[in-house]
Amino acid sequence: MALGGNPVFNGKNFRGATQAPPAPQAPYGQGAYGQNPYGQNPYGQAPYGQAPYGQNAYGQGGWTDAQQGMSQEQLQQMYNRPAAGPADTGRMTFDDVIIKTALCLGAVIAGAAVTLVVPQGLASLLMIVGALGGFVLALVNTFKKQPSPALILAYAALEGLFLGGLTRILDGMFPGVGLQAVIGTLSVFAVTLVLFKSGKVRATPKAMRFFMIAVIGYAVFALVNMVMMWTGAVDSPFGLRTSVEIFGIPLGVFIGLLAIGLAAFSLIMDFTSIEAGVRSGAPQRFSWTAAFGLTVTLVWLYVEIIRLLAILRGDNE
Repeated sequence: MALGGNPVFNGKNFRGATQAPPAPQAPYGQGAYGQNPYGQNPYGQAPYGQAPYGQNAYGQGGWTDAQQGMSQEQLQQMYNRPAAGPADTGRMTFDDVIIKTALCLGAVIAGAAVTLVVPQGLASLLMIVGALGGFVLALVNTFKKQPSPALILAYAALEGLFLGGLTRILDGMFPGVGLQAVIGTLSVFAVTLVLFKSGKVRATPKAMRFFMIAVIGYAVFALVNMVMMWTGAVDSPFGLRTSVEIFGIPLGVFIGLLAIGLAAFSLIMDFTSIEAGVRSGAPQRFSWTAAFGLTVTLVWLYVEIIRLLAILRGDNE
């Protein structure tokens, strides 16, 4: 997989995952599994208790002719059969990833729907449960060597609770930002996929090094901002994002644009990892890992977009 990509894929080497182990080698001078060289019997004789080649047990021919006829029919059928594809051999395909990702996003939507219809107080509680539970399951699924569909879908459902509660709060303050965030997320995903398929944007080693440095810097800022909000050092709804301005523009606008760019590039690395997994013949079960990685990135992208929209709307009012 792409080194330095989405941490979901780290430690999961898909290359050669479906290659069969080498066949055992016979000792020098012997055939396979104890047979004599060149597949011949000793002294040119048939094995004890078996009829010579071309004869049945009674020393008569004709039995072999029928066998040869059947073999030709079977051979012709084999030639007419389509070649075995990745799905037939238990390997991951792009269709597998699309289906699993759709299931994960369906779980996210289902979780979000719950927090959108229950009373506001319960929705806020479910949002906190979803945020904490989603964070825990994200760590569990990231560090598991083998993907667990149940845990991945549970993560998606919990993130749905969090996103639904967050959307309900922000959309109540700034009507319309929820729908705008959904459209923005889908648009960024579509543009990123088109750029990746065209080959115009790739996850080069230099770009990935910059990405890792930028993500670490962003994580440090987010942690400091969270601590300052919890301790009451800043009383702004978004902390330093709205209490600090640069040339009259809230700091959160610049941070938000940077974060959206990082999330978009994370999608590029997800696509790169998925493409590498399919080409190297990764086992089919790892399509769940790919779907999980895409879900993590899309959740991050949605959060950054809806927060940026809320900051922009709040600055205009």
